Amino acid sequence: MMKPLTQSELTSRERISAVVLDQPHDVSKQVAYEISRLIKERQADDRTCVLGLATGSTPVSVYDELIRLHREDGLSFSNVITFNLDEYYPMDPLELQSYRRFMNEHLFDHVDIPRDSIHLPDGTLQVDQVLAHCDAYEDAIKDAGGIDLQLLGIGRTGHIGFNEPGSSRTSTTRLITLDRVTRIDAASDFFGIEHVPRRAITMGVGTILSAKRVILMGFGEHKAQTIFRAVEEPMTPSIAASFLQEHPNAQIYLDSAAAAKLTRLRCPWVLGAVAWNKQLIHQAVIWLARRLDKSILKLTDEDYNENHLQDLLAEYGPAYDINLKVFRAMQRSITGWPGGKPTSAKQAGDVDRPHDTIFPKRVLIFSPHPDDDVISMGGTLIRLVDQGHEVHLAYQTSGNIAVFDDDAIRFADFATEFNQLFGIDHERAAALEAHTEKFLKNKKAGQVDSQEVQQLKALIRRGEARAAGRSCGVPEVQQHFLDMPFYETGRVRKKPLSEEDIQIIVDLLQRIHPHQIYAAGDLSDPHGTHRTCLNAIFAAVDVIRSESWFQDCEVWLYRGAWQEWEPQQVDMAVPLSPEELDRKIKAIFRHESQKDKALFPGQDDREFWQRAEQRNCETARLYDKLGLADYAAIEAFVRRPTNQSEATHFAEESRNHVTA
Repeated sequence: MMKPLTQSELTSRERISAVVLDQPHDVSKQVAYEISRLIKERQADDRTCVLGLATGSTPVSVYDELIRLHREDGLSFSNVITFNLDEYYPMDPLELQSYRRFMNEHLFDHVDIPRDSIHLPDGTLQVDQVLAHCDAYEDAIKDAGGIDLQLLGIGRTGHIGFNEPGSSRTSTTRLITLDRVTRIDAASDFFGIEHVPRRAITMGVGTILSAKRVILMGFGEHKAQTIFRAVEEPMTPSIAASFLQEHPNAQIYLDSAAAAKLTRLRCPWVLGAVAWNKQLIHQAVIWLARRLDKSILKLTDEDYNENHLQDLLAEYGPAYDINLKVFRAMQRSITGWPGGKPTSAKQAGDVDRPHDTIFPKRVLIFSPHPDDDVISMGGTLIRLVDQGHEVHLAYQTSGNIAVFDDDAIRFADFATEFNQLFGIDHERAAALEAHTEKFLKNKKAGQVDSQEVQQLKALIRRGEARAAGRSCGVPEVQQHFLDMPFYETGRVRKKPLSEEDIQIIVDLLQRIHPHQIYAAGDLSDPHGTHRTCLNAIFAAVDVIRSESWFQDCEVWLYRGAWQEWEPQQVDMAVPLSPEELDRKIKAIFRHESQKDKALFPGQDDREFWQRAEQRNCETARLYDKLGLADYAAIEAFVRRPTNQSEATHFAEESRNHVTA
């Protein structure tokens, strides 16, 4: 057996040093620690510490950790000077979308940094004043001694700051026109792309590269391709982040999802010998089959030898033996009985599934937003109901910010006329209608809805969820609207997850005692709600893990409207017939406020039902190309370990995969 790759061999294709940790929280803690260490070192030398700071969802958890260090460990910011990367133009500092307001809310108002040490581009200036302001910003950075540590996120276009594709390597602070993709990604913050400013003031690439130390952070699968281009492909103005390849002290910190396209994770065997485990073998064989456009069982010894898999062939070959093991594992993952088959229904040759002796099961499906359940696993949901299981739906958030204002007016008008028609006291409905029309008529771009309008929009989403649940056969008494507090800000930016949020999940689990839990496991949700909802479920599971009823419980993770699991990750693949796929789409249609055009469509212009249908059909086509049965559509799931021994094994496998 050959010696496994060293770390330097694993990263040999990476033109920028990258640190990959399992979870975003792990990344944020490490970055916050490095920042705090630098601050303390400068304090010990009686020197200032000049930080370049970023906004957006990525650095928020870093700022949270710095605030914690300030409050609990006495970290002082009295010697810190800050320069922010950018600001929209024009932008009033008190607006919800202002980066000055963002920094105040997420850091400055919570630490002891002197106010005159804070610098941000000014979005209130007249356009003829901007050039001089940008020059003065550059001078202020130089007068402070230059930036000691610059913190960066990365946009979908590969921009750092607002340095869009085409930005010069030597560019300095300036007014720039925003790329359409960047404006689409920002649309949710502004409640519509039409409200997103077309310009911004940003530090230039040259300004960023002049920092003594640069840390770029990236989270989520939707950043993976851009990260790959920035790190492993040649430097290019079309990916501004790639200019970091020239920096002598730049480093990228990634969670495993954002790093997924890097060679060391996607196909480390092309770099040299690896320590093979089951997960890596499955990944390699499926990679080879897709690379050669062959079914798994048709791969030959020559295919392995000619495509960097000689070691795998030598250790576990011949090819057909490896192929067969992977093929059978994938075959076993396919089941038409996601809740298990009752013992009486089993036939000779059936593949056993866990806990089949418990039938029917109590099934709890968590949905971060009111439509994620039917979009992501509507076919499986329908099949679980049809097969006799007691299915509960738990909608974790109200989804109220994703309702168009016109829909709110229409429903308020309906409530008033409904009460008039049936002789019901309609004074309150009429007052709500009047308030709704007046508020929304005078509503400013990006303004938070009033409490009454938020409640009305939540009712709209709730009614749609009930209709979708009924169409799938789930009684209303088994539909639970949790309205988790972290979400209820009326803004895209949410509050941190609290004990109250977690307790809501714990209470529901204690009430239902499910045998199966389904949860949204995708991390590509651009607004972070899915990630927060999943963290709440995991925290709640940790609370009840030792209880006797939970020992018979399985936890399955589905993915949402953005992306599907990779085939080597899938533990359960549920095939859908054309009729079941049609029923799923009709259930999605019940969410009328999200139909035709959603308020927050994310990075994909397709409607949610189109994304779901095409994703499920594409998964089925992939299974067919790999040599499995040819189905109309497939929904895929990953099983999360529930007991301690399984969790330990799962963690070890994950670590091996990340470092291999």
